[in-house]
Amino acid sequence: MNEFKIGNIPVGGKNKTFIIAEVAQAHEGSLGTAIAFIDAAAAAGADAIKFQTHIADAESTIDDQFRVKFSYQDSSRYAYWKRMEFNETQWKLLSEHAKAKGLVFLSSAFSIEAFNLLNSLSMPAWKIASGETSSNEILQKMIETQKPILLSTGMSKMSEILNTCEYLHKSNVDFVLLQCTSKYPTKLEEIGLNVIDDFKELGCLVGLSDHSGTIYPAMAAIARGVSVVELHLTFNKKMFGPDNSSSITFEDLSLIRDFRNAIYQMDMNPVDKTNLTHDLKKMRDLFNRSLTFKKDQPKGKIITREMLTTKKPGTGISYSDANKLLGKPLNKDVPFNRLIKWSDIDDI
Repeated sequence: MNEFKIGNIPVGGKNKTFIIAEVAQAHEGSLGTAIAFIDAAAAAGADAIKFQTHIADAESTIDDQFRVKFSYQDSSRYAYWKRMEFNETQWKLLSEHAKAKGLVFLSSAFSIEAFNLLNSLSMPAWKIASGETSSNEILQKMIETQKPILLSTGMSKMSEILNTCEYLHKSNVDFVLLQCTSKYPTKLEEIGLNVIDDFKELGCLVGLSDHSGTIYPAMAAIARGVSVVELHLTFNKKMFGPDNSSSITFEDLSLIRDFRNAIYQMDMNPVDKTNLTHDLKKMRDLFNRSLTFKKDQPKGKIITREMLTTKKPGTGISYSDANKLLGKPLNKDVPFNRLIKWSDIDDI
C-alpha cells in the first residue's frame, strides 16, 4: 500500500488514520475565532487544521449566487467571500500558530492567486474541494509542486474520478481520493461507504470527507481502514453558519480520535488464539469441567459411563479421558461432590 508524509506525519500503510479538522468559513471572517479553532482542534487530537482560502476578486463575481441564502449582512456571495478574506500576513499567522500547536496547516485554494499565496507558506499538501476538480489550471499548479494532493469527489461522476486518478498517477504525484457527498448535511444513507471500497481498487490512498454532522461515518470509515478523514467542526451545534448542520463538535472529534487510536492499537497487535490460551490457563481451569460421580461411590465399585458426569473446575480428569476409567475398580470411597483423581484407581 502507498505511504507518504503530510508534514511530518506518515499517511497510509499501517499508520493511523490522518484526521483533518475542517474550519471552512466557520470563523466568520474573525482572525481571533480562526485562532480559537486551531487551539480547540489541537486539544481534541486532530492531526491537521484546514481552512479555505477565498480571494473574492480572483474567484467570484457579483453574479455568484448563494448555495444557501443564510447571510443577514452580505448582499451577494461575492460580498460574503470578501468579508471572509484574510490577507497574506494573517494567513501566515494562522499557519505559524497551527504549527506551534503541533498541527499540520492546510487550506483549499479556490484560485491561482490563492494557490500562490498558500504556496508561499510552504503548505505540505494540497486539498482540492469537490467543486474544483475541473479547475485544471489550479490542479496543474499543485502537481508541479510534487506535494501530496487530497482530492474530494463530492460533485464528480465516477468516469471523471477515473480520468483524474489516471492523470495524477501519470503525474507521479502522491494523492488521496476522498469519498464525499456534497449535501449539507449528508444523510447516512448517502455517505457511500461502498464507494470507499471501490476507490481502494484504484491504486491510491482513500479517505472520507464527511458532511453528516455525526460521528458515525468517520468511525465506520476508520474501521474500514481509510487513510484520511476530514470533518467540519463547530464549537456548538446551535451556532450560526452555512456548514454548522454539517459539522461535529470538538467533543465529538475527541471521541473519533480515541476510536481511531483504539482501532490502531487493535490492528497493530494481532492475537494468536493458541498462545492466548496459555495466558488464560487459570481462567480455563476455573471455567472448564472435570469428571465426577453423579452420587457417592463405595470402594471396590467398578466404574461405568452411567456413573460419570462433569463439574467445575477443570483441574481434574478431562471428559476426553473417561474411557481410561471405565471398568476399573475404586480403591477408596469417593463422594459425589469432589473431582475424581487418578489415585482413586490402582491400576491406571
